[in-house]
Amino acid sequence: MKDFLSEEWFATVNKTLADAGQVEMPEGISTFSVVFVIEDAPSSVPHAFTIAVKPEGGSLLAGDTLDADSIIRLSYTDAASLYSGDFDSGTALREGRIKVRGNVNTLVPLMKWFQSAYAGQRPA
Repeated sequence: MKDFLSEEWFATVNKTLADAGQVEMPEGISTFSVVFVIEDAPSSVPHAFTIAVKPEGGSLLAGDTLDADSIIRLSYTDAASLYSGDFDSGTALREGRIKVRGNVNTLVPLMKWFQSAYAGQRPA
């Protein structure tokens, strides 16, 4: 997956997320962000990306933020496989290939929203 984490990839994902519309937020939370740290990303792509979510939708940004609600660490290969649908997050968690820190409650609505954003399609 040569385009994973490229500028084109970010643009395509952001378009899909914009089209997905509103996010069902956890009670008492008006915004949240999740940073994905790609521990062994090639030097030609960002080492991390942040998903910033608010009720009207979300966006994907290259880089990380210090005020993230959750931080997910995983390998470049696993991140690309999760995105392409070749690997599922449940298996990755069970096998210890994903490490999560922070407010895990924000991840459930995020995953539901992502699944609805990509319903019936496979990311390119």
